[in-house]
Parts: sequence; structure tokens; C-alpha cells
Amino acid sequence: MTAAKASEAWYVYMLECADGSFYTGITTDWQRRELEHNESDKLGAKYTRARRPVRLVWLEPQPDRAAASKREYALKRWSRTRKLKMIEDSSRE
Repeated sequence: MTAAKASEAWYVYMLECADGSFYTGITTDWQRRELEHNESDKLGAKYTRARRPVRLVWLEPQPDRAAASKREYALKRWSRTRKLKMIEDSSRE
């Protein structure tokens, strides 16, 4: 991935894998990342390669990379139940 410009927005995203598990990551281009997770054997995460197809189920903008990384770390510590509730609540908005 190329270095992002300081003005680019960062996102924390969550994918649901074919096996029902979740993958959480950060990016400046969530559409490109979703494609990479689904189609690339080199650019997608090792975790998602064996669990394709994946689909985007949650997306949250962050002001910068540091904030995105902190939020990603926090979400990865959440229980599956809590993640499902967050996804369900966001789909109602």
C-alpha cells in the first residue's frame, strides 16, 4: 500500500467472511480494500484468503491513522455479540 496523504480520510472497516467470522482493518480506500480481500492472493489479508467471499458490514470514518488504529484495536477486543449488535444498530440508521 502506498503512503497516504495527511489529508486523506481513514476508515475502520469490518468484513463478514463466508464462514461467518469477522475481520477488522483500517484503510484510506475501503472499496479497494474489499476488492483486495476478495480477489488478491497477495494484497488481501491472509485471514480472509481462506474465508472468501467477504462482504463489508460496517464502516466508520476516523480523522487520522492513529485514531483508526486505536479504534481497530478496540474493536478486535470486542465479543462477537457486541460486534453483531453494533452492525445491527448501524443498519437501522
